[in-house]
Formats: sequence, C-alpha cells, structure tokens
Amino acid sequence: MEYLVYILYSHELDRYYIGHTAAPIAERLKRHLSNHSGYTSKTKDWVLIYTEGYHSKKEAYARELDIKGKKSRKYIENFISSAG
Repeated sequence: MEYLVYILYSHELDRYYIGHTAAPIAERLKRHLSNHSGYTSKTKDWVLIYTEGYHSKKEAYARELDIKGKKSRKYIENFISSAG
C-alpha cells in the first residue's frame, strides 16, 4: 500500500485528527509532533491509533473525507474499537 489514512489522538485536547499520507507513518507523525503551524501544532502528545492502506492518493483522500464527513466522535470511537 502506498498511501495511508490515519487517525491520531491527543489526550491533552481529547481530540482526534484524521489525515492521509504517502510518507512513512513514523515520519508523518514526527512532523505532526514538530514545531509547525496547523491543527496538530496545539499540542505535542499526538499518538497514532489507527491506519488503513490504499493503492492511490485518490482512494486515501476519499476515505479521509468519508471519516471526517461523519462529524461524530462516537462514530470514530466505535469505528476504531471495531477495527481491532
């Protein structure tokens, strides 16, 4: 799989972040934890809690938008717990 959809969680903010990447996930997480501007810059305690692999950027991005489109914390938590 060349692209990943991933979900991060911050205990400090008690929030989820959903994204997609072609970069190795450890490298992408490192960037989220670095000094940068953007949503994940608010705290440095993000942890990776879920990934899904896709063959194309288009598929990964569509899945990211699908998850974000639910706009439901309960959906994300149920989804993650049922995934294993």
